[in-house]
Amino acid sequence: MRSTNSHAPKRAILYARVSTDEQARSGYSLAQQMEALREYAAREGYEVLEEVSDPGQSGASLERPGMDRVRDLVAAGGVSVVLAQDRDRFAREPAYHYLLRKEFEEHGTAIRALGDRGDDSPEGELTDGILDQLAKYQRAKTMRETQRGKLRKAREGKVLACRRPDYGFRYNQTNDGYVVDEETMPVVRRIFRMVGMEGTSTYGVRKVLVSEGVPTPTGGKYWDTSFFRECVLDDAYKPHPREEIEGLVAEGLMSADVAARLDPEKDYGIWWFNARRYTRTRVARTGANGQREYKWRQKITKKPRSEWIAVPVPDAGVPREHVEAAREAVKDNRRPSKSGDRFWPLSAGLLRCGGCGRSMATARSRSKPKYDYLNYYRCYGRLNKGPEACPRVKAERAEVIEAFAWNFVRDLLLDPDRLRADLDAAIELEREVVCTHGDPEREAKAWLDKLVEVDHQRTRAQDLAVEGLLSPDELRAKLDSLEETRETARSELALLEGRQEKLAELEADRDALLDHLESVAPEELDALTPTERHDVYKVLGLRVIAREDGNHEASIAYVDYERSPNVCSSQASRA
Repeated sequence: MRSTNSHAPKRAILYARVSTDEQARSGYSLAQQMEALREYAAREGYEVLEEVSDPGQSGASLERPGMDRVRDLVAAGGVSVVLAQDRDRFAREPAYHYLLRKEFEEHGTAIRALGDRGDDSPEGELTDGILDQLAKYQRAKTMRETQRGKLRKAREGKVLACRRPDYGFRYNQTNDGYVVDEETMPVVRRIFRMVGMEGTSTYGVRKVLVSEGVPTPTGGKYWDTSFFRECVLDDAYKPHPREEIEGLVAEGLMSADVAARLDPEKDYGIWWFNARRYTRTRVARTGANGQREYKWRQKITKKPRSEWIAVPVPDAGVPREHVEAAREAVKDNRRPSKSGDRFWPLSAGLLRCGGCGRSMATARSRSKPKYDYLNYYRCYGRLNKGPEACPRVKAERAEVIEAFAWNFVRDLLLDPDRLRADLDAAIELEREVVCTHGDPEREAKAWLDKLVEVDHQRTRAQDLAVEGLLSPDELRAKLDSLEETRETARSELALLEGRQEKLAELEADRDALLDHLESVAPEELDALTPTERHDVYKVLGLRVIAREDGNHEASIAYVDYERSPNVCSSQASRA
């Protein structure tokens, strides 16, 4: 990196990042990066304003607490340079480098890495940009080769070892196939028998296994009921005779060579590879205290069956009739939806446990099982994960907590001036998040410019391939890299658009609700059905925290009532 010594005052922010939780726990990588940055800053005469680190954060997104802090400091002014050890510490996607550079330039701040090859000249920026693209090209090529290796291995009839094998199996000595685990497979056979032949519900199976102390696949005590449905539908446990194996070969889902190695007199399970596509996106939102919170959203989509690869595994020993009966029993089952039952308005995640912060689920009274309504709220975490997940012991009487919530909301609805002020505050918080790092229109333009640049680079790469300067594999890897950049830009544009739409939706909901309340009498509010109350709660962004000591808290639209003069709490009676 070129020296920038001068007599002008220079202020720097030091930024370090590690990408895995293991590195974050050890702290070695962060410490090494910061030490190198301190030495450089001292040598070049920089005054260090702040050291910012992002432990355990991926460089595939800019949605990181540390990077948000850096961007806020730059926006405040007075920062000469932001320093990192390597360019990929800022981001692994060149498009994000482009966006950060443009954003920081507006505040007179440069972005520098100790490993930079160029300088501030156009030629220097071009050199660094080329190096970024080459690094991304190499990563794309490596990823493609890795994926090819996995596909080839699966087509050879080998299982790809992941964190743990399917329950009831263990890996063989070469770690590329299954063998039956005789300690856990009897539990699998029992699950199929109970569900298929004895008519036991998945919750009933869970109750039996927990009461007997049977360890879960991860070694815990409390089974997740969704596991049993997944187990029943898993083809690894279904015996496939020779004719079905031949059918898979005819479909092109299994290699004929793999099938030829199988014993024609035996049945086999099928372990599927390449059946699903996993896409992870990190998003930021306004939390209950007005601060930014970060969430990973994972989208799972099923690939076309023609892309699947069938890998034979040993027969699990589950009778065919047990498999078919169990699948028939669970075919209409689905994961219980916390938003599906709206008899009690606080369902669908509006009520949170004060012990662990998880949502609370409706539950029937044990003493009056014939009642056709749900009259308790129980902590969803304790219900499914046990006391180690949440200290709450007692359930929450639905009548009590619902009355508390409605009285709080009713008082708000009857005070339009206060309600408008609170909703305006919520909208302003959301607007601050949207505009945290500058003008959204400017940011959108930057991403649109990047899309145009990608199209030019794609055309150029194809021209180089025609001229024989790029091999087919190199062209394919380059196009994959450009497509990744295109998807990044499109994703960021969609996030910007979504944030703007959310703002518009909040403003429309506010105006519609306030206009409606002008003509509504108090007695009409009390006549609202539970579903209508739930809809009002959703518009207001209601959040209720049920504490075991009876000191419940309520807030709307992410307004922090603990810091406002209108604190809402209640010494509600306990169930």
